[in-house]
This record gives sequence, C-alpha cells and structure tokens, in this order.
Amino acid sequence: MCISCGARTRRRPLRKGSSGRPRRVAGNFAVRREILVFTEGEKTEDGYLLPWRRANRDTVLLEIDSFHGVPHSLVERAVATKKAELRDQRRGRGRAHDEIWCVFDVDAHPNLAEAIQLAEAHGISLAISNPCIELWFILHFQDQTAYLSRHDAQSLAGALLGCGKVLSRAAMDFLYGSYEDARDRAQRLDAKHEGDGSPPRSNPSSGVWLLIEAIRAQRT
Repeated sequence: MCISCGARTRRRPLRKGSSGRPRRVAGNFAVRREILVFTEGEKTEDGYLLPWRRANRDTVLLEIDSFHGVPHSLVERAVATKKAELRDQRRGRGRAHDEIWCVFDVDAHPNLAEAIQLAEAHGISLAISNPCIELWFILHFQDQTAYLSRHDAQSLAGALLGCGKVLSRAAMDFLYGSYEDARDRAQRLDAKHEGDGSPPRSNPSSGVWLLIEAIRAQRT
C-alpha cells in the first residue's frame, strides 16, 4: 500500500501572548490542558504532530518547541524549561505546562540511558521509538516483530507512505486515520518483549502512542 505525496504543508505559527507563551481561551470555555513537546527531528516529528494539534485544539494547547537535538540535550532543555516554568508559576507569572514530553529515537545516540534516567527523575514524559520514528509509521500499515535497522525502517516507511522525511498531507492524513491500528500493534510489541524477557523499548518498539493518548485525553 502506498500513499501518493501531496503538497508540502507549512506549519502554522502558534499565537503568542506578551510573555511569549500561547494565550489561553477566555470567556466560558474550559481552560485547555497545555502540553509542551521537544522533538529530536524538526521535519518528520513536527509534521506528524500537526493533525493532532489541529484535531484537539479545543481541549489541548499543544506546543512544539523550536529546540531540536540529541536525546540528552532534549531532556536537559526540557528539565530546565520545567524548572523555570514552575519557578515563574510560584511567583504568579503564569502557569506551567501540564505535561512536558520528549520525542526521540534510540538509534546510536550517546548517553541515551542517562537521558532516560534524567527525564524520569524530573517528571519528563518520553515517547521513544526503536530504532526510529519510522518504525511507528510502519505500524500504521502492518505488524513488525523482527529486528529492524534504522536504514531499513526509513526505507520501508518511505515506500509505504510514498514520501520522505517531510510528510505529505496525504501521509499525515493516513497516519492520523489509522492511529488506533498502530497503537494496538505497538502495545502488542511491548507485550511480546515483556513475554520474551527483553528489556523495555527493545527493537522494534515505539512509545509515540503514549504521547498521542495524552493529547487525546479529555480534561476532567
């Protein structure tokens, strides 16, 4: 199955208040949850999240930070941001994000274990794909239980989606529409690794569905 590439979409800028933070909706509307996301890559990860930001804008204010980098740098930036926001919140200078996430690949990154430990120690949520986010895209089409290299995952995802790192509108629409199939396959992979006695986040696996579930969650 292949999805034809469409026109390249442009990311719509978020509305900013005088403080630099996105403005909240006033009036009788419920206050939206605020989620801040740091992504390793700019083109692929940010493009994937755009439909989710649009579809859930009435309940969630999803902000994608402009900083991108390797996992340890992402987590360090996320931790620093959280500390600064909480400090400002205590001083009555706005409200901290409800959740802060980092999205990155396992790949061959140095200090990956340290990055995960740092995130867990400071309440930063993680959406990690092994070997890369393209494995998550593959799961929208089919099961993938065998080990997969980064190169093979990128090649297969590109063939299935019909585009490269910059997702076409058609690809984004398909990924959005088939999310639940991908989530179920990712959860079965997690169960398989656990049953096999493999470490969490073994190859192949993806935790992107955890972030999407957080975005979809309704505020109570």
